[in-house]
Amino acid sequence: MNIITPAQVEIQKTAKAFTAAHIIPKAEAYDKSGAFHAFLLEAAKPSKIFGMAIPKAFGGLDYSPLTQALVLEEWGYGCCGMATTLAASILSMESVLIAGNDAQKKQFFTPLLNGKIGAFGLTEPSAGSDVGGGKTTAVKTADGYTIHGSKCWITNGGIAEMFIIFAQTDPKAGVKGISAFIMERGTPGFTVGDEENKLGLRSSNTVFLSLHDVKIPASALLGKEGDGMKIAMQTLDLARPAIGALAVGLARRALDECVAHMHERFPAKPFPGQALQFQLADMRIQIEAARQTLHHMMALREAGMPFSEESAMAKTYGTDVAMNVAATAMRLMGSAGYSSQMGKLMRDAKVMQIYEGTNQIQRLVVARAVLARPKAAIPAEKAMAK
Repeated sequence: MNIITPAQVEIQKTAKAFTAAHIIPKAEAYDKSGAFHAFLLEAAKPSKIFGMAIPKAFGGLDYSPLTQALVLEEWGYGCCGMATTLAASILSMESVLIAGNDAQKKQFFTPLLNGKIGAFGLTEPSAGSDVGGGKTTAVKTADGYTIHGSKCWITNGGIAEMFIIFAQTDPKAGVKGISAFIMERGTPGFTVGDEENKLGLRSSNTVFLSLHDVKIPASALLGKEGDGMKIAMQTLDLARPAIGALAVGLARRALDECVAHMHERFPAKPFPGQALQFQLADMRIQIEAARQTLHHMMALREAGMPFSEESAMAKTYGTDVAMNVAATAMRLMGSAGYSSQMGKLMRDAKVMQIYEGTNQIQRLVVARAVLARPKAAIPAEKAMAK
């Protein structure tokens, strides 16, 4: 078990207080309307929480991966739609942390530290799980690149100031021809399309991006040409556990809502039925197992050890637990569950099994890691003594 420090406990308390003051009271109304929660950006601005993953050398909070998970869990407890807005900036900045030079880091991080947010532009109409199927191109020119194509399902795309955009610099090379670029809002030819009307995470901004002969300088290239796939995969390895953390928070909220209903429905003691109690216990066990899976992965990352397989596990198990706990809570609450906050939690949990790499893709990552291990030497059975 990973024990959190007193300093981390205080940061967790601050995140919990922020969630209680700014997220929970307004989450339901924004979910119903589907309107974007601009007020949340202003509320978060004084804390510089958008910069919790940014190194102190660039003015950030430089929180450890485990500390970030603690904050994200509290946001997820309040509303995963609102939390996704705050967390998606971390996704975009990870690419810059991985491959950016100092000038690029300053360019990208400064707006975020001033309350702006970032977006990560990888998915295309023809390229979801199959990243190599992307059609967006970046043609080299005398003084930079000209980008042409489109992106879809881009979180924060309509309100972000800074973007990471992936495009083919060598279309014939497949995934080895993908490169990553920094792009700023307002660049000529870069336009935002309609917002998606989603089943869950409804107040989170999700849009289509159009790039029509967008001209950017050579200095916008992250790393080298052809590094894009590597940067994207390393970024997602870092970002997927963030979804696991939001999911743990959501699952906690579902259990708390269910328990509150049970106390109201059955005020007399003893509490009814072992069958019901066992289900509550299983929900609690699953939540803690998901949390410890996540925290173990964060500990590996902090120690500088490989964690790609554990990242996939943390995202997959955490989001599956969130869906299962929300569905179980709704079932135990009966009609009250079907017409309550639980419906929002189920809708939000469902998409978490899909975005940042579907759980089916994550299972492939884990399976391939398992199959790549050396064959275990299993001792032969000893002959039975006569």
